[in-house]
Amino acid sequence: MDWGTDLWDQYDIIEKHTQSGLELVEKYAKFVKERTEIEQNYAKQLRNLSKKYNQKRSNKDEPECRLSSHQSFLDILNEMNDYAGQRELIAENLIVNICIDLTKYLQEIKQERKTYLMEAKKAQQSLESTYKQLDNSKKRFEREWREAERAAQHAEKTDQDINATKADVEKAKQQAHIKAHIAEECKNDYAAQLQKYNKEQNQFYFNDMPLIFNKLQDLDERRAQKLAQGYILFSDTEKQVMPIIGKCLEGITKAGSSVDEKNDSRIVIEQNKSGFERPGDLEFEDYSQGINRASSDSSLGTPKGPIDLLGKNRSKNFWLFSRRTKPTVTEDFGHLPPEQRRKRLQQKFEEICKELQKEVDKSEALGKMKDVYEKNPQMGDPASLAPQINQTSQKIEQLRGDMSKYETWLAEAGGRGDTLRYRAQSFNNNGAHDVYSPDGAHSDESTPDPSQAIYAEFDDDFDDEELTAPIGECIALYNFPGVSEGTIAMQEGEALAVVEEDKGDGWTRVRRNNGDEGYIPTSYVSITLKK
Repeated sequence: MDWGTDLWDQYDIIEKHTQSGLELVEKYAKFVKERTEIEQNYAKQLRNLSKKYNQKRSNKDEPECRLSSHQSFLDILNEMNDYAGQRELIAENLIVNICIDLTKYLQEIKQERKTYLMEAKKAQQSLESTYKQLDNSKKRFEREWREAERAAQHAEKTDQDINATKADVEKAKQQAHIKAHIAEECKNDYAAQLQKYNKEQNQFYFNDMPLIFNKLQDLDERRAQKLAQGYILFSDTEKQVMPIIGKCLEGITKAGSSVDEKNDSRIVIEQNKSGFERPGDLEFEDYSQGINRASSDSSLGTPKGPIDLLGKNRSKNFWLFSRRTKPTVTEDFGHLPPEQRRKRLQQKFEEICKELQKEVDKSEALGKMKDVYEKNPQMGDPASLAPQINQTSQKIEQLRGDMSKYETWLAEAGGRGDTLRYRAQSFNNNGAHDVYSPDGAHSDESTPDPSQAIYAEFDDDFDDEELTAPIGECIALYNFPGVSEGTIAMQEGEALAVVEEDKGDGWTRVRRNNGDEGYIPTSYVSITLKK
């Protein structure tokens, strides 16, 4: 069955039907576009929600962050962020594979349909023109034949008229003959035009129009097939990311299963135990025998009860259940219980040691640079380094004082002040420097190698031009087209180097062996970071 045979006389119906098909393609493309906007907004809202409930990086040192229940909640937020990334990927694939593709295809078939309709109109106009010529030829033949009949009747009448001269009779016969000849020519022309029209009409209805209608039928069937593919892609696009979405949901389940309430309780104890001993029994004070104010030897320096803990202010409730006021923070953390004070002092002491080592390294580098400038004046002015050297020296002395202070407090709190190893420097008035070992003995490092210093000075510049060193590697779990700007395509099973870790947005920066870099979805790969 085809349109050219069964719908040969339904041009208007075919034109309307094909136009309706094009409008359906356009309508579906708009529908998918609005669906992508919903996905994009949904993903954006999910990301904002995850960001809203995710603590800032500065708060990661809070005690609660060590609890498994808290960490599991952060894992859930990260999984939701990855989930949002998959919704964005759905939107991107719908735009590329359906909206853009269908819009381009729609323009092509619109132009093709327009061409076929123009061919049909041209054939119709040609047939109408031929019919017009046939009609004119027919009317002329009719008119000339009547003229010939009237001329013949006039000649016959003249021939029978006794008053007519012979010349009149000959003239009337000659006129009748001419009219008859003209009528015969018109008859032959009419017959030729009729034959031509019938031939063109046959060509029009049995060849030209059926061919055009069949082309329009093929176009409409191809349009329906393309639309059907778009319908299937609408589903397949989401099916492709369902395994990854499933992994995100599995990750949320895993986060819930990883909560260890017993370990959380242990961490709370370690973080918050005061170190105080429980108060001993109160002694009976017999006022009839005089008040015995001797203290029990059960503990040394330990409060014996709520009265000792409260001091002279006995009007307050027992301290364990009282509303606590915010303590005044002191530099030696004396406002904290003994155990917590020791931990904070130890942490502060280690921070000062690390900062001191950093300043010492900086001072040593400045000293070496000064030696290089003194031996090679063309490279720089040694005097220009004096302010930095003095500032670094003052910073070192300040940190040493702080370290000694916290070391003393730490010893009082029962901790150990293990000083980090560092190389100290002292400077004389001339700006020259001497390098000492931690125990104060003079070291052989006082005479640096100028050539080494020169190379060290320029090494940093060359390092900036090198590629970022990989921080791990990953294996692709799924194919990724990488059509968006800044992304990179990958195939399942492909090994890539990780150069930048996921910062919470669901994307990881990777590099191929050929140097190509770009972002890929974190949930699409299995990542192994270097320790």
